[in-house]
Amino acid sequence: MHEELTQAVCHANRQLQTHQLVICSWGNVSGIDRDAGIVAIKPSGVAYDDLTPESMVLLDLDGNIVAGSMNPSSDTPTHLELYRNFGAVGGICHTHSPQATMWAQACREIPCFGTTHADYYYGAVPVTESMAPAEIETDYELNTGRVIVRRFESLNPAQMPAVLVANHGPFTWGPDPAGAVESAVVLEQVAKMAMGTILANPKQNAIAQALLDKHYLRKHGKDAYYGQK
Repeated sequence: MHEELTQAVCHANRQLQTHQLVICSWGNVSGIDRDAGIVAIKPSGVAYDDLTPESMVLLDLDGNIVAGSMNPSSDTPTHLELYRNFGAVGGICHTHSPQATMWAQACREIPCFGTTHADYYYGAVPVTESMAPAEIETDYELNTGRVIVRRFESLNPAQMPAVLVANHGPFTWGPDPAGAVESAVVLEQVAKMAMGTILANPKQNAIAQALLDKHYLRKHGKDAYYGQK
């Protein structure tokens, strides 16, 4: 049942460890079959080395388990809320990777200082508002998704496939589970580079708009020419 989806999600979760984005079981990746309305996600608390496609948990967009013998990730309601609101997203990744998490804990967006950042993210990587006590005490994981969605009311998730949840950590996404992990890998790198830039020059300005446009649009714009056809 949804063999291709569960294989892709399992592989993407194991890549978190390969790319050194996680320790213990501190992260999860999901993917969605939009036609069927089915999401596959990592089971809660299971070591990455123990994951198999068969251990992935399948749910509908209302959170009902349709296949799988284990509990899904505790972050599942966050993933589902993002899928319900970001219609072009095909995969979601959540980690506590150190560099990106430092920015999230500081409740600071990651400024776009250079072209490496601009190749992937169209501007500063946003940070959400801090969650209210009532949001934390009731439906915490669902409200984590809601606070992300609120932050994107004036942003395009396709142009900004990453967010920092204040005091928590990063979520990234992409057209599929592999793309969500790639965004997490890049986010960790640009978070590190931004921190180093500030240490080298605390007064450094953000990248010029013309250079941001050039680098982002040459990869993602309608007339993109980066890479192979």
